Amino acid sequence: MEKSLTRDPGFWIMVAIGLALMILGPILIDMFTIMQITQYVVLSVFALSLAYIWGFGGILSFGQAAFFGLGAYTFAVSGISMDDTTVPLLLSFAIPAAFGVALGYFMFYGKLSDVYLGVVTMVVTLIFWKLANHTAGPEYSIAGVRLGGFNGIPSIPTINIPGQPDAWLDPAQLFRFFMAVLVIVYVALRILIASDFGRISIGIRENETRASLLGYDIRRHKVIVFAIGSGIAGLSGAMWATYQSFIDPNAFSMEMSAKALIWVMAGGVGTLLGPILGVIGLQWLTLQMGMVDFLNSLVVLGAIMMVLVLALPKGLVPTFKSLAIDGWTLWRRGRGVGGSVKKVASDD
Repeated sequence: MEKSLTRDPGFWIMVAIGLALMILGPILIDMFTIMQITQYVVLSVFALSLAYIWGFGGILSFGQAAFFGLGAYTFAVSGISMDDTTVPLLLSFAIPAAFGVALGYFMFYGKLSDVYLGVVTMVVTLIFWKLANHTAGPEYSIAGVRLGGFNGIPSIPTINIPGQPDAWLDPAQLFRFFMAVLVIVYVALRILIASDFGRISIGIRENETRASLLGYDIRRHKVIVFAIGSGIAGLSGAMWATYQSFIDPNAFSMEMSAKALIWVMAGGVGTLLGPILGVIGLQWLTLQMGMVDFLNSLVVLGAIMMVLVLALPKGLVPTFKSLAIDGWTLWRRGRGVGGSVKKVASDD
C-alpha cells in the first residue's frame, strides 16, 4: 500500500529540490547550462508519461513518440495560427489524450495481449512518422500552416504570458515555466497514484484476474491511465517544439520511443524519480560522448544499457533504495536496536 504523501519525506524533498532549482537556477547557473537543463526538464516530462502508464498501469507502450509528436504538431500549428499560446498548450494535452482514449478503447476493449498492444502502439508511431514525412506539398496545411514534410515546421512561437501575445518568455522564464510544469506533473501523478484510483490501477497491474473478480472494470481503468500518459506525452511534445522553435517528423521516430523506454528502464520501472534521473544521466552522457570523435554514442549507450539491465534489473532507484534499507537494517541489528525495519513500497 502506498504511503500517505504527508508522511513521505521523499515526496517533499523532491518537490523542494524542484522548487529551489526553479527559483534559484537562473540566478546561480550560467545561461548556457540553464538551456541544457531545460532540455532535460522537457524530456523528463516525456519520460514521466511512460513511467506512469508502464510502472503504475502495467501498460508497456512502444510508441509513446506518437503522442509526443502529436502534441508537438498540435502546438506548432495552433500556436502559429493563433496570437496566444495558452490555448495551443492546452490543446497539446487534450488532443493526444483524446487520441489515447480512442486508441486505448480499441486496444483494451478489444482484449489485446501485452505483446500485440506493444506492436499496435509501435505501428501507430510508424504510421504518424510516415504521414508526417509525406506532407511536403503546399496542399498539406492546417489553418494556413504548412506541415512541411521532412523539412518540418519552423518559426514556432515561444510561450507567452496568457493574454499578452507580445510578452514572450525569455530563456530564464521559459526554464522556470518548464520546471513548474515538471513539478506539477510529478505532484499530480504522486497524488493520483496514492488515490483509490491509483491503488486500483496498481492492483490491476499486479493481477488482472483478481481485480476483475473484485468487480473493477479493468478496461476502463486502463483506458484512463493510457489517456493520462498520452496527454502528458503530448504536453512534453509542445514544450519540445517551443524550446526548439522547430519540429519535424523525427518527433514521431522510433528513436524517441526507444529513448523513453531506456530512461524508464535505467531509472527503475515503478518509480517517478528513476526516469528523471535516467534522462539527466543518459542525456548528459550522450552530450559528453558527442564531443569525442572516435566514440559512437549509440554503441556506448547500448553497452551501458546491457550492463544496467543485467546487473541492476530493477533499475537504479529501486536497487539503491533496497540496498539502503538493507544497510540500515544491518546497522540497527549491529547496534542491538530492537524491532525490525519494514520495507515500504514507494514511488518517488
